[in-house]
Amino acid sequence: MSVAVVAVFLLYSDSLVKDLSRQERARMQVWADATREIVNLSGEESGEDANRVMNFLLSIIEENSNIPVLLTDSAGSILMHRNFRLPEPLDSTMPFYISEANQKFLDSKYEELHSGPNRIVIDMDPGERQYLYYEDSSLLKALSYYPYVQVLVLLAFVLIVYYAVSSTKRAEQNKVWVGLSKETAHQLGTPISSLMAWMELLPELGVDRATVDEMDKDVRRLSTIASRFSKIGSRPAMEPGDLNKVAVGAAEYMATRISKQIRLEIIPSQESLPVLVSAPLAEWVMENLIKNAVDAMEGSGSITVKAYAEKNMAVVDVADTGKGISRKNIKHIFSPGYTTKKRGWGLGLTLAKRIIEEYHGGEIFVKHSEPGVGTTFTIQLPLK
Repeated sequence: MSVAVVAVFLLYSDSLVKDLSRQERARMQVWADATREIVNLSGEESGEDANRVMNFLLSIIEENSNIPVLLTDSAGSILMHRNFRLPEPLDSTMPFYISEANQKFLDSKYEELHSGPNRIVIDMDPGERQYLYYEDSSLLKALSYYPYVQVLVLLAFVLIVYYAVSSTKRAEQNKVWVGLSKETAHQLGTPISSLMAWMELLPELGVDRATVDEMDKDVRRLSTIASRFSKIGSRPAMEPGDLNKVAVGAAEYMATRISKQIRLEIIPSQESLPVLVSAPLAEWVMENLIKNAVDAMEGSGSITVKAYAEKNMAVVDVADTGKGISRKNIKHIFSPGYTTKKRGWGLGLTLAKRIIEEYHGGEIFVKHSEPGVGTTFTIQLPLK
């Protein structure tokens, strides 16, 4: 609809420009006719009627105050000029004197107009002609540009509206994700508290201590996960930490909870990577990337988690030998709701991006991906 409105508007404006152009040509034709008649009258005897006609013709000449005009003879010599903005003002005491700068300007205008359509032939005496050249008036020029200025203004308005609508939609989506996260944390709180109480009773009921310890680790992990969900939507506390330790800790936790057919290799940095970090949220991002890598390999393969420093950034690469991501899908993987899995909501990478970029001031992106070969995700945080 917007394109249709703009098209109609441009067509209408174009018709106005053409109509005004025709009117200006008609005025110049009258001007040319008046010039011819003045020349013819000047050779006749003077009289009251002749003077009246001459004054009328001169008034037609004087009436043109906005259309630049050049009158030349058949050899191209300039006989008269009118309404041009000359580089140097005319000397009122010497009305027929033309300075060198003004002459160059008028000659350049003649060369410009000589090859254009705005020319009227004035037939004088048999075998003698003069030529009237004219430019479009300032009003016609402004009107010809005006539609495009309006289109640009309209385009800017559409972009502003689009940005406002997109921002509103994104804010509404964020409210949904935040509300869902906090409600999830709230709902998990009660059963986790109950499980923790049962963990204290299990040894008394004769359950093996080693089994209880492993179960206790997972229950505490559930508590950590609930805590992570509760932090979504609020600015987490950022504390000095070592990204190397965060990455290694998350990878070691996941190593005991993935298939034995998948080899998880951890390559820590040889030096510490000091950053401002919310360790629970950063670990969540790492675990999410590793779980996605596991899903991408569908049962077997290898994952490499590598931490290192590069220039002024602490970097963690998570590389897998999975099915990879096609080029057309790479730009969509961080969008809310996008997923290639049969199960899941497609929020993991969206939240990961928000945690890394909005909370930590870093960057997360696909460093490399090739279908059938694998994918490498990269996290970068500023070193402190």
